[in-house]
Amino acid sequence: MRIMTRVRTGTLNPSDLLELASNRPRPLLLPRELSDAEFAMFGAAGNARSVEPGELIFKRGELGRSMFVVEEGQVQLEFGDGMPDKLIGPMQFFGELALFIGNHARVANAAAATPAVLHVVEAIEFEALLLREPRLLAQFMRRSFAYLVASEQQLIQGLKRRNEDLLVTLDSLRQTQTQLDTAERLVQTDELTGICNRRGLYAFLESIEERRMPGTRLGVLVVDLDRFKQINDRFGHLTGDLVLRAIARELMSAAAPCDLPCRLGGDEFALLVQVHNFEELESRARQVVMAVRALRFADPNLTLRTSVSIGVAMCDETEEWSHWYSDADSALYEIKGQGGDGYHRYLA
Repeated sequence: MRIMTRVRTGTLNPSDLLELASNRPRPLLLPRELSDAEFAMFGAAGNARSVEPGELIFKRGELGRSMFVVEEGQVQLEFGDGMPDKLIGPMQFFGELALFIGNHARVANAAAATPAVLHVVEAIEFEALLLREPRLLAQFMRRSFAYLVASEQQLIQGLKRRNEDLLVTLDSLRQTQTQLDTAERLVQTDELTGICNRRGLYAFLESIEERRMPGTRLGVLVVDLDRFKQINDRFGHLTGDLVLRAIARELMSAAAPCDLPCRLGGDEFALLVQVHNFEELESRARQVVMAVRALRFADPNLTLRTSVSIGVAMCDETEEWSHWYSDADSALYEIKGQGGDGYHRYLA
């Protein structure tokens, strides 16, 4: 380019360059492209600097006080944060915010993509140009500001889209988590009665220390429906299911928020409770026995009468569930041997 060559050889002074450049029409400029006059102005004012491929010109985040004009070669701007890089070529500029704002933190890394020649315009030189070439510099700044505003609007739109994408992703994650929670609850819930199954009981036991009420002890009731086979044989399996659901409801009624009623399988249930003493534990068992005994069913099951046998044990908290269950089951065996419809407390 003739003007570039003559700037470097010094055969024309800056005023000659500006006059020559202003008489050379050029097509519509790209956002970061300089007119011939602007290039000549900055080329005359700035200090030339040669850079090699990969050489860092400035780093993202560092404070800047200079603008750069590319005479030859290419410079790559790396913005990070998922934003695309930009290549700056001949007759283009970058780093202008450092002059417009002063001590502006660089928003990108700038490194030479090819061997390049730059003109470095410092703040003091920029201030001198404002006095010497106000019309031309005003033209440059007006176009630069328009580009910056457009870039800001694009960034805002991009951030809005990213925010919308993030909201969609978060909503999808919430839905997935809800589905997982629902699936886990279903896995841990007895389908017939709606209370916990064995898997739910084991999950409860894993976090029981977080659920403990101060000053309480753990107790367990193992509940077995009396003569369940006879109910199924005489009234049918649908009625048998009806009775099992009724037993589950009575266990839930007897349970405090910190307790856990569960169905162990078949006609066997358990109620894990937190109580202060044996009397309170036996009171829970008595409540369940009397509530089940008082159940009445609609036609055609008007003659159906129900009862349960309950084994009661205070838990040795140095042991595990299997030991607690064994103690309560031993007590259950005793009350079953006495004809059922009652409870028996395990005595160590």
